[in-house]
Amino acid sequence: MKLKSLSFLLSALAVSAGVSAEEADLSATAGTLAQRSMIVDTHIDVPYRLFNGWEDVTQSTEDGEFDYPRARSGGLNIPFMSIYTPAEAEAEGTSYALANQLIDSVEALVGRAPGKFALVKSTDDAKKAMENGLIGLAMGMENGSPIDGKLENLTFFHNRGISYITLAHSLSNHISDSSYDKERKWNGLSPFGKEVVAEMNRVGIMVDISHVTDEAFYQVLEISKVPVIASHSSPRHFTPGFERNMSDEMIRALAKNGGVIQINFGSSFLRQEAREWFDEMDAVRAAYLEENGLEKHGEEAKQFQKDYRKEHPFPYATLDDLLANFEHVIKLVGAEHVGIGSDFDGVGDSLPEGMKDVSYYPALIEALLKREYTVSDIQGIMGGNLMRVWGEVEDYAQAQAGQ
Repeated sequence: MKLKSLSFLLSALAVSAGVSAEEADLSATAGTLAQRSMIVDTHIDVPYRLFNGWEDVTQSTEDGEFDYPRARSGGLNIPFMSIYTPAEAEAEGTSYALANQLIDSVEALVGRAPGKFALVKSTDDAKKAMENGLIGLAMGMENGSPIDGKLENLTFFHNRGISYITLAHSLSNHISDSSYDKERKWNGLSPFGKEVVAEMNRVGIMVDISHVTDEAFYQVLEISKVPVIASHSSPRHFTPGFERNMSDEMIRALAKNGGVIQINFGSSFLRQEAREWFDEMDAVRAAYLEENGLEKHGEEAKQFQKDYRKEHPFPYATLDDLLANFEHVIKLVGAEHVGIGSDFDGVGDSLPEGMKDVSYYPALIEALLKREYTVSDIQGIMGGNLMRVWGEVEDYAQAQAGQ
């Protein structure tokens, strides 16, 4: 069924503006659905963005893809703030402190704007935030390095509000191998990493398999007693050879486990042309940096990418490309196993045309309506599927605590 709520007046105005009544009806329906449904985005990199350059996201901002006015316009209810620690921080011994500092910043944001934001640590908190007309800031830890080899830190971070943990990031760590790292020290999970997965189940933290190797993914599924998530990944079908995304076999296994793949909106995750652009740019940049003895993460490296982009225009994905990724998963395993993990504020200038920030969720809903997905399916994709998994993880932890 479709939700139809546009007035004749709006249809008439749309027609006079050169838009068909049917298109206007879908657009208005999408807007209404966005405001009335719970929209959950499991990966938005606001904390590290503000760590690098503070802005008042309680107001409109010139930079970035998230702020309160745009989130409200797009109908976003539960953005997961990414508590991201760079891979290098583990070697430096700074991961634990940085993670706590970033969590502090999320708490401070809520404290400064209690009429706009609420801190969300559970599914009940998420529902209450929506009922109270607040945007609920949940948190996911991107990179398990802050666990710092201590299982008790899982309880500590869960109490601070961490609801999922991405086991690794761009380098293999003490928990898991990374899909981006050529060195595969553990052939999947480390012995400690296997304990971490079981303890996350016990504590009630969702296990996130984005960034890990295929071997680590399958080992997680063998251990976990509850569904797991991919907080910001896309189908490998459209980016062959890109291990950071998920193969069809992995998506089927994830669905059999009851989990969800939260689609990453970055163009290089969605289409091969964009993936190849980044691969080629990285290779040329690496050669340039090595030849000139420059740092990989220095200002010269950033400027190189800007100059390269001017000479080699970036092949942005389109909204149709984004929809193709959603539909691929739906055809494989059903609409109940896919959701949103945009990576806003995390993928740089690579977002698809027609999906540039948190105000654009209605455009995704409208595209799904055009493809005649049911309201129930759309509400699941926009947040309901993730809420189901989160609830199952909480229920398991509560049952374990009661034994």
